[in-house]
Amino acid sequence: MSEVFDCTTPEGLAAGLEAAAQAVRDGKIVVLPTDTVYGIGADAFNADAVSAVLAAKGRGREMPPPVLVPNLRTVDGLAREVPDYVRALLAAFWPGALTVVVKSQPSLSWDLGETNGTVAIRMPDNGVTLRLLDEVGPMAVTSANVTGSPAARTVAEAQGQLGAAVSVYLDAGPATGTAASTILDCTTSFAVTLREGAVARSDIDAALEEAARVAEAERLAEEKRAAAQARGPRGTRKLGQSGPRPTPATPARRGGRVAGQRRRPS
Repeated sequence: MSEVFDCTTPEGLAAGLEAAAQAVRDGKIVVLPTDTVYGIGADAFNADAVSAVLAAKGRGREMPPPVLVPNLRTVDGLAREVPDYVRALLAAFWPGALTVVVKSQPSLSWDLGETNGTVAIRMPDNGVTLRLLDEVGPMAVTSANVTGSPAARTVAEAQGQLGAAVSVYLDAGPATGTAASTILDCTTSFAVTLREGAVARSDIDAALEEAARVAEAERLAEEKRAAAQARGPRGTRKLGQSGPRPTPATPARRGGRVAGQRRRPS
């Protein structure tokens, strides 16, 4: 039987997080709030639990769920070859409604579906879910609705669609987000919009331009520092440095003749 916890009170939040964390560890499904809509999720490293999430939604393996993470540090554990521009976007928009698709670490023991060696990652801007993620680690989470139906904005809406397939419902009140997350394909040298949502493409482009400007300024500053180090202290020369040679010193004289010169016979 499903349990519903009112996470708008301190007592309900504490009890709900404890129950949800235990459910996730046991391979069960939970419904949780995010900064967009309510989500349905499970342990990302439990293949059976991920399959149960897809089954509850009526979705196949060809549509793998995104993975929610508690912090930026987790990204390097899940992804490889993360471009610098992606890190700039994460710094600008996380936590928030931006999902990035990146190349996944091949050594990970998980099965999210037919991912083609990629993973969609997001850090949601919701305190309840971030606390749960801190407790259990990355979770495979997708919108809490049956495929083809509207995304749930309340726990009641999620219950009406998912019912007893979910073990624990965390109720944090109506969702405050106005749109789903924006999804970017970041597996190449530039970001491709797969779905425009809460984060506008114009804001993404502005963040990328600012990151490029900062990177160029840092590059020029580094070149200036390197040039200053190559010159060394004022008035000194570095080995191999071009420029006029110093004038040789005048030989010292001893006893009226140049030192080292033989005296002419008288």
